[in-house]
Amino acid sequence: MNIIMIGTGYVGLTTGVGFAELGHKVACVDIDQQKIAQLDLGKCPIYEPGLEELLKKNQENGNIVFTTNLSLVIGQAEVIILAVQTPPKANGESNLDYIMKAAEQIGELLDHEAIVIVKSTVPVGTNRKIIECIRKALEENGKSDLTTVVQIASVPEFLREGCAMKDFFKSDRVVIGTDDEIVSAIVEQMHSGIEAPVLKTTLESAELIKSASNAFLATKISFINEMANIAEMSGADVREIAKGVGMDSRIGSKFLQAGIGYGGSCFPKDVSALKVLAGVRGYDFHLLKAVIEVNNKQRELFFKKVQKALSPLKGRRIGVWGITFKPDTDDIRDSASMDIVKQLIAHGADVSVYDPKGMEHARHVLPDHITFAPTPIDAANGADALLVLTEWPEFKDVSFPTLKARMIGTQIFDGRNCLADLHLDQFGFEYCGVGLCT
Repeated sequence: MNIIMIGTGYVGLTTGVGFAELGHKVACVDIDQQKIAQLDLGKCPIYEPGLEELLKKNQENGNIVFTTNLSLVIGQAEVIILAVQTPPKANGESNLDYIMKAAEQIGELLDHEAIVIVKSTVPVGTNRKIIECIRKALEENGKSDLTTVVQIASVPEFLREGCAMKDFFKSDRVVIGTDDEIVSAIVEQMHSGIEAPVLKTTLESAELIKSASNAFLATKISFINEMANIAEMSGADVREIAKGVGMDSRIGSKFLQAGIGYGGSCFPKDVSALKVLAGVRGYDFHLLKAVIEVNNKQRELFFKKVQKALSPLKGRRIGVWGITFKPDTDDIRDSASMDIVKQLIAHGADVSVYDPKGMEHARHVLPDHITFAPTPIDAANGADALLVLTEWPEFKDVSFPTLKARMIGTQIFDGRNCLADLHLDQFGFEYCGVGLCT
């Protein structure tokens, strides 16, 4: 099939490359000229394992192209996928300006039958607004005959940063929300080659499935963090609690890792948007209010723990391992790690940071006086304490005797419990995790 992908952010790029790998002809469109120029050279603007290799492969075989001009490629489109950003407004509501602008442009340029798929995460009811916008633009441009043959489907994405390509080809599910059975069949055929069960729903159900999924996972994270706080007060180990709870097949073990809370571009935005949506429709979503409050508090509690142990922080040299919101990505958006680093800076600490992939992005956000170290050991050189804020696997492989020799202090605060099994006391460290120390 001939597919147009509007938006080359994280979702649009990985999905576009994925469909190209399945044998479809994909044209990716974005208004960012610099990004398109970079992609034309076969270089990914984001870090995602396996993505750049598949990008180059499909450029070479002609399955994927990149452009800033939608009018050049829309003529052959059978399917147009919207993967445009829907960033949060100040009140937590999703900003739909970008996606509605893209919808209007589709209506202005499209001159033939096509299916529009919404891949962006949007509030329930948005798909119907999008198709109304497209059809209005068609009518205004003298193409009323197309209003009945341009259809819409909601196909939410369930990609996890760090393993997005794996998730694309082998997903837990493909959700197809549409009012038209023929459209549903075509969209299902488009996904042929993907190992996943297909769930067909209404537009509204598909929109809410995505929001509900992220909200539920965020709830699990906040729950285990509350349990971690109780564990610290009770002499219990939250890892053992999580293991025992996770053995229940009704609950499962995933997303029960205590730490400094969730972050990234999806969970915070989607949870807030669902809470706001509920409020707009007259429902007070008490649970999501608590989830958000607990997540924010978890960062504060960890920082206060560090502050109490090292007070005053002003002038203290603090090493930091990890600033991305999770490992195997360079994404620092709404990262709990970055939040804590900013608090350290605000309190006058001398901060030295190491992250395998996120430092280039962080240079544009953090003050110039922050040190960006070439290795984990260098980040802790002369440090009064070390904070581990992202669970990159390589942190376990550090020479801890060397680390001890290079640090001035002995305290390691592990916000992800990723070093908890290494018995760091044998190297002379004072180790403190989340839900572990009293």
